[in-house]
Amino acid sequence: MKLLKHVGKPTSEILCIFATNLFKSIFANRKQYFFLSLMKKLSTFFFSLLAVASLHATTHIVQVKTTRYQTITGFGAACCDGAMCPYGNDTQPVRLLYGKTSKIGLNIMRMEISPNFKGDISYSDIGWDTPYDWHGSLPSAKIVKDRGGIVFGTPWSPPGDYKTNGTAQGGNRQSQGNQRGALKEDCYSKFFPWFNTFLDYMKKNGVNVDAVSVQNEPDWWVDYSGCLYTPQQQLNLVKNYAKDLDRVKYKGVRLISAEPLGFDPQYSNMLLNDPVARDQIDIIAGHLYGHPPLGNMKSAAVLAAKYGKEVWMTEHSVTDNIDHLPNWSEQLVFARELNECMVAGCTGYIYWYMRAHWAFVGTGEAKYNPGNTKNTLLPRAYVMSHFSKYVTGSTRVNTSASFKTETNSPLESSAYIKGDSIIVIAINSTETDHNLKVKFPEYVKSGMHLLSTGNEKANLCKATDLTIEKPVKEVVTSMPANSLSTLVFMIDREYTAIDEVKQTNNDDGPKTYYDLQGRRINNPRGLCIERSANGKAVKVFIKN
Repeated sequence: MKLLKHVGKPTSEILCIFATNLFKSIFANRKQYFFLSLMKKLSTFFFSLLAVASLHATTHIVQVKTTRYQTITGFGAACCDGAMCPYGNDTQPVRLLYGKTSKIGLNIMRMEISPNFKGDISYSDIGWDTPYDWHGSLPSAKIVKDRGGIVFGTPWSPPGDYKTNGTAQGGNRQSQGNQRGALKEDCYSKFFPWFNTFLDYMKKNGVNVDAVSVQNEPDWWVDYSGCLYTPQQQLNLVKNYAKDLDRVKYKGVRLISAEPLGFDPQYSNMLLNDPVARDQIDIIAGHLYGHPPLGNMKSAAVLAAKYGKEVWMTEHSVTDNIDHLPNWSEQLVFARELNECMVAGCTGYIYWYMRAHWAFVGTGEAKYNPGNTKNTLLPRAYVMSHFSKYVTGSTRVNTSASFKTETNSPLESSAYIKGDSIIVIAINSTETDHNLKVKFPEYVKSGMHLLSTGNEKANLCKATDLTIEKPVKEVVTSMPANSLSTLVFMIDREYTAIDEVKQTNNDDGPKTYYDLQGRRINNPRGLCIERSANGKAVKVFIKN
């Protein structure tokens, strides 16, 4: 229709032109079929009005800026399934999920430091070599390390001999005496030497563990393996005894704070506000049960950024209580959690089980079939890959948008820079198609749109090159209903002013250095990542 040649003019002008033409036509033909013609043209008019209004109402804007925040170490999951059972010799889950050349690109693996004094335990009287020991995660850990990944261990409990209730169990059951199990004060001095025993076993068997955590969920009284600490008790342990963690023999090993159930900031803040304890802690950590990312975790991340500490979300399961494979709406809940963690200041996101019907790898359980074939990738793994394949190793940058990213917002976004690339995550959880205009601080010369719109294989991670004929500072692309998008743009360095952060005398506080896999290094050489106390991160080249 003739109206199309006016697209681009103000809406009011378009409508005025159309109305003028409409009434000219009506009066010119009033002698024939006046009423029928009038109704037909009026209906056309109103449909055109709706089309023009839609054209001008569905484009949302994300402005990428230059202020830098945290560098993203990576993404991962725990090496267990069923009743928290390590995989033993079944290494297929990590083979499917880990490494740069895998489809998913995970690079952090969590394992339990079981409450043993030796690594490999078997019961000869019943002929059972239990996987519930340090050896149970060893085969998977070897593969993750071989593929350039990070392995860390978390105790659910220290050995029962060290505890007030005399057992590794948490004590929250009548048969356990309803006694709250905690680390005995006279055993504080034994705790980190016990960690050294674990590290020694793993090293002798071919795995250099990258980090160890003080405790899984120190604020949650359980009837399975568990140990309680108050924030003050954790401070006393770390401040007075963490120096016994042998960082010389186990070079590069980092210490992670205890991991409270809902990322209670009291646990990490008390450590970071004490200069002695702060010097011992490298990463603060926590879980998200009952507290979404933009609550407690975001609060805890403030002090961590001030002192140059990483922030890891080390366990959460999304929609794990469902009796079916997650539908696409539930997958987008997971996508929003990932995005909100990044916005909150997270540097490492570690999901709960790798293998579960609500996780990344199928279990083979018949009640969740079809679609739950054992040791095959599930749709949620591909949702994770939108972040793990592209955001790992990047630095988050500031954005402003025509919509707010809040807890479970219908529209969400975040942006990152990595080398010569700008990465934008966009999530549309509404039932309406939208357009997304991305504005850049400098010119980009090419782009790729990775799009997922459903659980079906054909709707997951569809990659399309964006047509950019010459360097531009804004790009418009689609943001379909119920979709997850990862947009990757190549910076045109002939125009760009997004430079690496320059070292200045105003950067106060200590510097910490990491390799390009996100592992801390004490004697940096060559290309590495430097983190300042103010939270800024920059790639630097340090000569020998």
